[in-house]
Amino acid sequence: MAEQDAALTLFAGVFSRGDVDAGDAAWLQALLDAEAGLARALERAGLAPSGAGAAVTRAAVAADLSAAEVAEVARASELTGNPVPGLARVLGRRVPGFAAPAVHRGATSQDIMDTAAMLLARRATEVIRRDLMTAAGAAAGLARRHRDTLMIGRTLLQQAVPVTFGVVAAGWLAGLDEAVTGLDALAEARLAVQFGGAAGTLASLGDDGPAVTALLADELALAAPPLPWHTERLRVIDVAVAMARVTAALGKIARDVTLLAQTEVGEVAEGAAGGQPAGAPRRGGSSAMPNKRNPVASVAILGCSRQVPGLLATLVACAEQELQRAAGAWHAEWQPFSDILRLAGSAAAWGADLLGGLTVDAEQMAANLAATGGLPLAERVTGLLAGALGRPAAHDLVAGAAVRAVSAGVPLRDVLLAMPAVEQASVTADHVDAALDPAGYLGAAGEFVDAALHAHEELSTRDHHGQRDEENDHG
Repeated sequence: MAEQDAALTLFAGVFSRGDVDAGDAAWLQALLDAEAGLARALERAGLAPSGAGAAVTRAAVAADLSAAEVAEVARASELTGNPVPGLARVLGRRVPGFAAPAVHRGATSQDIMDTAAMLLARRATEVIRRDLMTAAGAAAGLARRHRDTLMIGRTLLQQAVPVTFGVVAAGWLAGLDEAVTGLDALAEARLAVQFGGAAGTLASLGDDGPAVTALLADELALAAPPLPWHTERLRVIDVAVAMARVTAALGKIARDVTLLAQTEVGEVAEGAAGGQPAGAPRRGGSSAMPNKRNPVASVAILGCSRQVPGLLATLVACAEQELQRAAGAWHAEWQPFSDILRLAGSAAAWGADLLGGLTVDAEQMAANLAATGGLPLAERVTGLLAGALGRPAAHDLVAGAAVRAVSAGVPLRDVLLAMPAVEQASVTADHVDAALDPAGYLGAAGEFVDAALHAHEELSTRDHHGQRDEENDHG
């Protein structure tokens, strides 16, 4: 166990960054929380003695378990196929005798495992949401500051028409806000307790089963489902999809940054890491090339996001489960479920770091745009000539002019003004200059930036209102 943890630590800085914890210790505490919540619910339902819930809750602290007790749970897991039977035995011995009957009463192992998974998902969602909002705030700042900063747009990795860095950052912002909205929808409606007993009927609790389920949901602040979902796994898939949306939004940003930070492009750069210990490698440094400054945060995000689709596919495949209890498919969920939470959390933490320190070189953007010699405005020049020549003829004329400009290494303007057809169309040099001005061919870019900022402000305002309401409730 110690050797395995040490090995995993080698990659934790990349793939376990941030505060999402879905490792063995977190699972153990979530399992204990589920058992404690059940004991409290049973007491509230009149099915356990007064004080039993508090007694079980006091005993259900993972950090208080001895190494021998943890080892016992691990060994029992090998014998029973999951850790819950062994944990229930250990927990039953740790509580006063009067409270022991409240431990695990009415539950099956999957009830505790699935409820623990939902608790892990809720805790991860809270952390990831916080980091996403930090990243989104930084993206909003970039969009606001660079609303009108001109740069070349690129489609299929080739230069296209001009855009602004503001609209690029606004696109990043919109993706992050959409990911946050998905997490909110997940937390509000899809994270539910699991409580069905042996075969999903809660037969051992008689008529009290539904009431205990509702109380359990209340104790753990999870939703109470209409019925147990032992072999209906859409909630698990919904968690995975929400995490995949998170990493997709962040992966888009990271990929853009890696492309724009290339030496030959040089339009953005990642910031340096603060608080590094003396003698530590330089952020972005190479073991072989002292001159290099690699976009480490972006690369780490992409390293996380590339793993998530496979994990999502595994969890979707696991949803085909037999009758009232799956033979293996449920077990196959545990590790990919943990991994997808961990990777989404790491990507979100990296994303907050990346966007919070991103530097933008507006001068290099202007230089790269100017280096095109007006070619990205060919579409606009075509529109200028279409009235006199017709659109097909204008298109062909401008296409030919672009070829000649590239082959001769001269600006498109010079080639166009030397063409008799342009003069015959009564198009003057001033007309051509105006058409080749990138600032005049941005369409609704500014409006799109404003709209994205407005939507983000509404999301942030809802957050502030919600926090005030929560503070008032606890006041």
